Amino acid sequence: MARTDGRAGAAKRNKKEDLMEDLEAVNLAADWADISQGLRKDLGHQLHSQWIKPIQLGAFDDETGTLDLFLPTEFSANWVKDRFADRLTLAWKIARGNIRNVNIQVHPGRRKVPDIALGDGRRPANDGGDMGIMVNGPGVINDAGFTSSVGLDASLTFAAFITGETNILACNAAQRMAATEQPQFSPLYIKAGTGQGKTHLLHAIGHQYLASHPRARIFYCSAERFMVEFVQALKANQMIEFKARLRSFDLLLVDDIQFIIGKASAQEELLYTIDHLLAEGKRLVFAADRAPQALDGVEPRLLSRLSMGLVADIQAADIELRKKILESKLTRFAPLDVPEDVIEFLARTITRNVRELVGGLNKLIAYAQLTGQVVSLQLAEEQLTDILSANRRRITIDEIQRTVCQFYRIDRSEMSSKRRARAVVRPRQVAMYLSKVLTPRSYPEIGRKFGGRDHSTVIHAVRLIEDLRQRDADMDGDVRSLLRQLES
Repeated sequence: MARTDGRAGAAKRNKKEDLMEDLEAVNLAADWADISQGLRKDLGHQLHSQWIKPIQLGAFDDETGTLDLFLPTEFSANWVKDRFADRLTLAWKIARGNIRNVNIQVHPGRRKVPDIALGDGRRPANDGGDMGIMVNGPGVINDAGFTSSVGLDASLTFAAFITGETNILACNAAQRMAATEQPQFSPLYIKAGTGQGKTHLLHAIGHQYLASHPRARIFYCSAERFMVEFVQALKANQMIEFKARLRSFDLLLVDDIQFIIGKASAQEELLYTIDHLLAEGKRLVFAADRAPQALDGVEPRLLSRLSMGLVADIQAADIELRKKILESKLTRFAPLDVPEDVIEFLARTITRNVRELVGGLNKLIAYAQLTGQVVSLQLAEEQLTDILSANRRRITIDEIQRTVCQFYRIDRSEMSSKRRARAVVRPRQVAMYLSKVLTPRSYPEIGRKFGGRDHSTVIHAVRLIEDLRQRDADMDGDVRSLLRQLES
């Protein structure tokens, strides 16, 4: 009986310890969410997405006060350690007093990817990194024994790439690069901001090239991955194999070339590889978020090679292209009804990049389907608050007043005057309404900007214009026109 009670007591203690560990993990995750959000505001979306977002929480050692933070690659771990270790440590100390330092390292369980056998049966050094993908046709085991099923994203094709005035040049150039006949230019350099479609075009080139060259050898990687594999080959004394492997491809696709920084020897190797492949008539495509001349820490000879072909720019999608993209995505959700005013609202409001635009649509539709609600403008405004806030330009009340006065052709002083003529009152009320919609200002703050009016006057104006927009097509048209001017 005593033994049974002992086992029961031990089981209870173990269960309690497990619960405590689970609770600690939940608390750490909640703190990390707050810290990550703060760093996103400090560093900006691009730096945060590239370096902070991939961090995974590890174990916390209460005795030493050390928290493990994991990153997927040695390169990213070293980068974050060099540049953000102090900031991360301080943030955790503020969030949790018992954390005294952080240990930034490569995740021990990172995914292993098969490497590529060399002609003599040996394999180059590879400690689990995925230096790009060699493709011999989708889902086929090639002669080297490497499966390409982890290769190009099947959804990123030319057929799925929606074109408009801002991206048609890059799309046409990409199709030329993938065509059967030899292109007139190489390399192709695609410049585009985050989430505008440059990675999509790289994958589409790979798919199209395979369709016309079934036995082609394609190499797709990020510049960061190239740097990691280069360093690993150097340390393992496998540079001859590394070079032979790299120069054996028919199509080289390198993404995020802006991260080809640091070691001059790695840049030199890429330079020689470019020269070798070009001399053999091979095709090269690079993508980055800036022009070649704007790359930091890249030697002039490499910059010259990157820009010697065609530099195709993808501009930020205009409102017409954003609407086309949303409408194309809606076919996946048929027969779900998404009103035209919701599409117009999303296209007009989410302007930073296409990825956020599509993500906003997906989030809205998922919420509607899971809760059984009807997709509406009100639901979009309620559920996409974070995305909408991040995309809204900082518009001032002064700017709103100036724009409204120009639109209605009244003097700017009328915004603060005591005149009650309809020709003055209605524009003033529209300006108050827009001030509440487009700025974070409170009702009293808005009232002070309109001649020291009481907050109740502003509330009345906002409700009145909201009501008029529902009943009066002319008023709704005026407000829509003003919104386009102010948000453009």
